[in-house]
Amino acid sequence: MSEAPSLFDVDDASRPLADRLRPRTLHDVVGQDHVLAADAPIGRMVDAQRLISMVLWGPPGSGKTTIARLLAEQTDLAFEPLSATFAGVADLRRVFQAAQRRRELGQGTLLFVDEIHRFNRAQQDSFLPFVEDGTVVLVGATTENPSFELNGALLSRTQVFVLKRLDDVALRTLITRAEALIGELLPLTEEARQALIAMADGDGRYLLNMIEQVHALPAPVDPAALAAAVQKRAPLYDKAQEGHYNLISALHKSMRGSDPDAALYWLARMLEGGEDPLFIARRITRFATEDIGMADPNAVQQALAAWDVYDRLGSPEGELAIAQAVIYLATAPKSIGVYRGFTKARAAAKRTGSLMPPAHILNAPTRLMKDLGYGDGYQYDPDTETGFSGANYFPDGMPRQTFYEPTTGGYERAITERLRHWAQLRHGDTPLQSDAD
Repeated sequence: MSEAPSLFDVDDASRPLADRLRPRTLHDVVGQDHVLAADAPIGRMVDAQRLISMVLWGPPGSGKTTIARLLAEQTDLAFEPLSATFAGVADLRRVFQAAQRRRELGQGTLLFVDEIHRFNRAQQDSFLPFVEDGTVVLVGATTENPSFELNGALLSRTQVFVLKRLDDVALRTLITRAEALIGELLPLTEEARQALIAMADGDGRYLLNMIEQVHALPAPVDPAALAAAVQKRAPLYDKAQEGHYNLISALHKSMRGSDPDAALYWLARMLEGGEDPLFIARRITRFATEDIGMADPNAVQQALAAWDVYDRLGSPEGELAIAQAVIYLATAPKSIGVYRGFTKARAAAKRTGSLMPPAHILNAPTRLMKDLGYGDGYQYDPDTETGFSGANYFPDGMPRQTFYEPTTGGYERAITERLRHWAQLRHGDTPLQSDAD
């Protein structure tokens, strides 16, 4: 953002504050030095007066449109803005024809496409020849992950720059600049000033819009008065896009890492963002079987119980059951023995095809089947001296394989000892005494 205008500048107070404080050079943009500084990628391009086509990926209020305008100004390119929300094929054709005419006169064009991810594949493909031959320098802006939303051909011809949500330092700088332009300090206590920054949630434009409301309030404004006067910015969370997958991944990995506090935080973030609690219930049930499994067989029951409680109570009461299950799963012993074992078994099943089970473990309800040896020699394990016959249950001709390898944590510790005991019996060894005996 720019410094306050000088006495010789004309400031139109009827314009929104965000527009009045719009940066006039890239140096004035706050919070994006990692791409705009003199020694950063975009800064070096501007210094060399040679831009490449790019995609600016970042949250709302991070400066995407402003940066695009300044890039055109500081490299002497004609600025052509389009919004993918409203533009169609005819608009694109008009822009490309105008850019070709400028090029014949020796002037370049910077085509800025806001919400570029909203263009379909055919529309995105229409950019390719004009980007390739330099008719336009394309600067696309998006809040969505370009890897998912833009086609590969367009991505290969552009460079993606990630813009950050504005941190507290950047937002405080904006407040200072707004106060300088207005000519007085905002009527905020220090606690309210910090609360205003938190309410902006990294969105510079939203912060400046709130400042316009706060400026007219009678002093002093404390956090309670601030909350009553202005609306907190809704957390960024699109249930159908990347934020959805980022947060469920954060919840999953926090539980896997046995951190109940972080897991509760991400659970709360998802619920505050409007996520369907039943989606979370399904995912934590999957987690219970995939990441805990036999280390704590009760884990899946806890997850299912939470699912059932929420289904019966709904929000907000049922959300507490999901929180309880999240804590249980985060603090439970972890094992992917079941997951790995089943994965190996499926791979073996695909390799071995249609091998028949050994005849001795097949039932023989008819005389013909008995004559063929079905059930012949089968040992009923509970009737053996050790309760374990050691018989082979794999197909004839298929070597015995180990798929399930339990850990030594949680309930699987006892399973590990039991399997070792049975392995010794199977090989005719004298079993060692253990806790499993």
